[in-house]
Amino acid sequence: MPKMKTHSGAKKRFKITGTGKITRRKAGLNHILEKKSPKTKRHLEGDYVLAPGDAARVRRQLGI
Repeated sequence: MPKMKTHSGAKKRFKITGTGKITRRKAGLNHILEKKSPKTKRHLEGDYVLAPGDAARVRRQLGI
């Protein structure tokens, strides 16, 4: 049986914490930033932990 391949898009978008949770970036901080308030942009910073159902799908894509 061939080896499982990691989903290339998933490996660029998600990372796993030390405790095994999967984190992602929040959407909306790439372009059209002039019209967004500083407060909005501040709240979009940082990582966000995936919901359990989504995390299961991402684990399968990452081959974990």
